[in-house]
Amino acid sequence: MEHTEQLTPTTDPTTTPSRAQRRGLRTHRWRRDAVELSAVFLSVTAADLVAKLVVHGPDGPAVLGVSAVALLATALFHTWWAHRHQLHGPPAPDAPAPPGAPEAEPLRGPLHDFEGSTLWRVRTTVQDSPGSLARVCAALAGRQVNIVSMQSHPLPTGAVDEFFVRAPRSLTRADLTALVAGAGGHDIWTGPADAHDLVDVPTHVLALATRTALDAAELPIALRQLFGQCSIRQYPGAAARGTAGVDGHVMRLPVPSGDLVELTRPQLPFTPTEFARAQALVELDTLLGPRVPDVRAQLSVPAGAELTVRRADADDKAAALAMHHRCSPETLRKRYHGPVRDADRYLDHLLDARHGQALTVETADGRIVALGHLMWDDDSAEVAVLVEDAWQRRGLGLDLMRRMSALALEAGVETVYAVTQSSNTGLIATMRRLAAPLDYEVDEGTLVITAHLAEAAEELPVPWQTRPGR
Repeated sequence: MEHTEQLTPTTDPTTTPSRAQRRGLRTHRWRRDAVELSAVFLSVTAADLVAKLVVHGPDGPAVLGVSAVALLATALFHTWWAHRHQLHGPPAPDAPAPPGAPEAEPLRGPLHDFEGSTLWRVRTTVQDSPGSLARVCAALAGRQVNIVSMQSHPLPTGAVDEFFVRAPRSLTRADLTALVAGAGGHDIWTGPADAHDLVDVPTHVLALATRTALDAAELPIALRQLFGQCSIRQYPGAAARGTAGVDGHVMRLPVPSGDLVELTRPQLPFTPTEFARAQALVELDTLLGPRVPDVRAQLSVPAGAELTVRRADADDKAAALAMHHRCSPETLRKRYHGPVRDADRYLDHLLDARHGQALTVETADGRIVALGHLMWDDDSAEVAVLVEDAWQRRGLGLDLMRRMSALALEAGVETVYAVTQSSNTGLIATMRRLAAPLDYEVDEGTLVITAHLAEAAEELPVPWQTRPGR
């Protein structure tokens, strides 16, 4: 779908010189010729004098050498002077406008008045025929809609064109949809956009790939940031049974662990181009294998013990099991809401970086005394904390909760929730100390507390900042 225009040369009457202008040009050329002729005569006279002095004078060779040096120095000085003025001299004045031409005015109107416009995201399907894209662009331009960026997703029978446009505020969402439909577009979707959506697509994908390469836990977040608002579900062991590919509003991707990741986006169907981008991120994750960044911070508890907070991975399973065995059945029951004997089998899932981020608090001798888990769940995340009985009420749970909340915000997740029992007063108090609005849902003794981190009254700390415990 390429749109080309042929430009026909035209004659502008303002560029044709008048009779007076032609007379002035002839006078200017006559004066220039007279000056050049005089210069030639002077040069010949000077050359004759120098030649006679060299031939008949006693110091002819010396005079000739001095003259050559003087000419060389003059040439070098002229070259330096011209180069200096070319690089550092003031810019040449603009050519005067033709007589009677109107003065240039600054650009105004809806296209350039950002305060009086709205940024929209528009996606439409058009036919794969010459001029189809040009008709949509012309229709938008006819209503003073400025196309800020555009990308095309090829389809077997057409193409999906996605625009980010700046439209006058008087143009409603329905008006914009009708405008595109009138130009031949169908399956149209429009929605508000903001400045963050204007990032160049290749740059955005490379940034997400970099984050995924550094941390396996970033893959679900990268997929969500790549496709906008979408639901992400992971089905354990379903990769062999599921079919990878795109089916309208559903995209299925097998991941290295053997699970199947399913993305659902109700408002926009996925395209083959988007599937290729997602598959590239998954293949990168597969190639690099399990990886967790080595980030840590020191934590000083009131008792004076020096503790280290860091990311945990599968290599920490043995130390985590040892902590489980030191915990009381009541502590394990509050954390896992099920039979205590099943607590150990959860660790394989919890310590897998592709399901989220696990944090550990360990002593100087490498003993784990607390575990925190941040697990991605659609556009939210679940948080959970387990603190060994002997280390409870020292601020370890609150420290892990604040760090996990900050990590969620860094990943673009603004709500976290904790699932516990109504009798777990310790976790309820910890969630309240986040200073964020909380929602409570109780169902048959199970309590779900949701924290809205974006509305927190206090700024969350940097996740890996060293600080004293509370």
